[in-house]
Amino acid sequence: MNRITITAMALAGLALCALPAAADAKTEAYVQANASEVLASLNDPSLTASQRTSTFSSYMDKFTDLDAVSNFVIGKYSRRFTPEELAAYRSAFRTYALAVYETQLDDYRGKAVVVKDSVDRSETDSIVNTVIERQDGKNMDVRWRVLTRNGKYQVVDVALNLDGNLIWLGIEQRAQFIALLDRANGSADALISKIESMTAELKESKRT
Repeated sequence: MNRITITAMALAGLALCALPAAADAKTEAYVQANASEVLASLNDPSLTASQRTSTFSSYMDKFTDLDAVSNFVIGKYSRRFTPEELAAYRSAFRTYALAVYETQLDDYRGKAVVVKDSVDRSETDSIVNTVIERQDGKNMDVRWRVLTRNGKYQVVDVALNLDGNLIWLGIEQRAQFIALLDRANGSADALISKIESMTAELKESKRT
């Protein structure tokens, strides 16, 4: 990633969370239980690499609202794509997003997820701050943005501490994807091709 872009996105993510903390036991419990299941799926020795990816993806599909994330990261273009273009884009984005999450969380296979606190941005929008513990002491800070709709919780963005910078993945992807669409005159095909290329690179570098 471009270091200037990363720094800018990190600052944007930090500004997003610069609000007074408030206890939200139900949301915290939701993240605690589901994040632990997601990480455990990466640590099942009975699964092959492809089975592990399939199980991980299944958990993340339930845990996160990938359609909402996919719409967010292309902004105004989500209303400009045809229904067919939007469906094709969402499919490509889902595969890419799951590969990103798996790659970034893979070093923390099976480790404990500890909820530190939460920030209530509104009655239906919360940030849950967690730490994923490692045996070598190099713990990872992870923030989960959770929306509540009709009593149902779903994650709509995840922030990871990468190289000392807190990066909101949805915000980072939004910056990249909108810039690409602006350059390509809103071409869905150009964006999908780029996403598929990024996905292939991630899969090539994935640990077995």
